[in-house]
Amino acid sequence: MTARVFATPADLLGAVGERLGTSSWRTVDQRTVDGFAEVTGDHQWIHRAGPAADAGPFGGPVAHGFLTLSLVVPMLDEVLRVDGASSVVNKGVDALRFTAPVPAGGRVRVTAELASAKSRPRDFVEAVLSVVVEIEGKLRPACKADLVMLYR
Repeated sequence: MTARVFATPADLLGAVGERLGTSSWRTVDQRTVDGFAEVTGDHQWIHRAGPAADAGPFGGPVAHGFLTLSLVVPMLDEVLRVDGASSVVNKGVDALRFTAPVPAGGRVRVTAELASAKSRPRDFVEAVLSVVVEIEGKLRPACKADLVMLYR
């Protein structure tokens, strides 16, 4: 996938409504799930490989929802680049919904659209990126969210 490249943050203002693209697939392996559990302290049984998860509602261990959300950032690097930005800051996440679990070993990718962009004080541009995390082979996405980003 080739990233949609903007020369400056101000160029985002003229691209509202554009579908920015789709990243490549990324595997969410059990090692990644275990590492996320270790860092966050979330060791719930549905995330751990073993008989409990296998007998659980998902038929095996699944990734944490917030792990799935955190993977959006590196996948977005394949979709969007603002060359003239001296800084990019996460302002927040709106309308976040986890709609389907990602099985450990499953593959995900992100699609993104520039939902809005507006000028802000101190030469910032606030952009809202509507993202969908798709799961390979599944109809329902893992999550949907509107990422609010500040570019300068």
